[in-house]
Amino acid sequence: MLARKSIIPEEFGLPGLASRLPRKPVFRDRVNKARFIAKNGACNLAHKNIREQGRFLQDVFTTLVDLKWRFTLVIFTTTFVSSWLLFAMCWWLVAFAHGDLGPHRDSGGVQQCVTAVKSFTSAFLFSIEVQVTIGFGVRVITEQCPTALCVLILQNLVGLIINAIMLGCIFMKTAQSNRRAETLIFSRHAVIAVRNNRLCFMIRIGDLRKSMIIGATVRLQVVRKMTTPEGEVIPIHQIDVQTETVVASNNLFLLAPLIICHIIDKNSPLYDLSAMELQCSDLEVIVILEGVVETTGITTQARTSYVSEEIQWGHRFVPIVTEEDGVYSVDYSKFGNTVKVATPACSARELDEKPSILIQTLQKSELSHQNSLRKRNSMRRNNSIRKGGTGGSAGMRRNNSALAIPKVQFLTPAEGGQNPNAVT
Repeated sequence: MLARKSIIPEEFGLPGLASRLPRKPVFRDRVNKARFIAKNGACNLAHKNIREQGRFLQDVFTTLVDLKWRFTLVIFTTTFVSSWLLFAMCWWLVAFAHGDLGPHRDSGGVQQCVTAVKSFTSAFLFSIEVQVTIGFGVRVITEQCPTALCVLILQNLVGLIINAIMLGCIFMKTAQSNRRAETLIFSRHAVIAVRNNRLCFMIRIGDLRKSMIIGATVRLQVVRKMTTPEGEVIPIHQIDVQTETVVASNNLFLLAPLIICHIIDKNSPLYDLSAMELQCSDLEVIVILEGVVETTGITTQARTSYVSEEIQWGHRFVPIVTEEDGVYSVDYSKFGNTVKVATPACSARELDEKPSILIQTLQKSELSHQNSLRKRNSMRRNNSIRKGGTGGSAGMRRNNSALAIPKVQFLTPAEGGQNPNAVT
């Protein structure tokens, strides 16, 4: 049986119309990639199948400092209670060997090794008094037993060692450098915009405390997956990125929030990336801020990272430092705010090969700005004519003369003093 023909021709059907429609390029979403450094600076790295666990016990102090507070407190409590019980057993054995626990311990005029030690409970209480140096005065060691003197010296030494380790560990945990890093902040997003006729990658850093970070340095690294010509796959390939603030010592005076700028040149790993390619890439930019805490003298480090979704192309940070009554004021509510600016969507390589792209982009931006001003002025003029007649039109004419657009010049890096592309 022949198939029934449709009344509507095939070229006018839904499949035919859909095939003739212009198709937009489809970009697949980038597979969610695990961050190497989290936004709070924590390293997103899991260590598995470590066979030589004994290496951690060789550095007990560092292991205790790295542990969480609950585990540290449990370990110290267990250590103290165990030492008290151990030496309580020693004192009980000393008393038992001397015959202080017998039924006739008070007869014959024989003095006890430790007075008032009559059971294991009393020996445990005496052990606590010796190690913690409470000294209630009821239980006292005598000179009858040299063994008791040795136990007393040994328990004092063990108690001092435990106290020293505990105090040092608590001090290091409370004075860790990452605590100071909590007040070192980074902008939520990174931006790419034109600065001094060059594409630049910029972030903003700041310090919330008045005590400064001495010798602050900032390092940028790009982490991405790379395959060598030999076929070797490097999942975490780190590339150092040079910042514009590089001087002899690369030290920053972090008194107020600063914008760290990286010029995207031929040595930059971002040199071949355009705005569209950046969104589809899987790179991660790591920012490391190091310095010495002024109050404690301890070196601190703050870290964060920016993936491709957190890099805004064609944006610039808004100013947040103002002068008020002779004092510089910082508005941290605008710390991460950005504003759109005219930026070519091409890569830095294409921008270097064709400098006219930058000039055309700036010219289009200036023309659009002039058109918006003209529309705004015309709307104001019409409103003034409707409301005030000739008087309002004269006032609006004066306002328009005050809003005259200044002459803007665009210069390419290769041009010296010439100005062939002036736009009025």
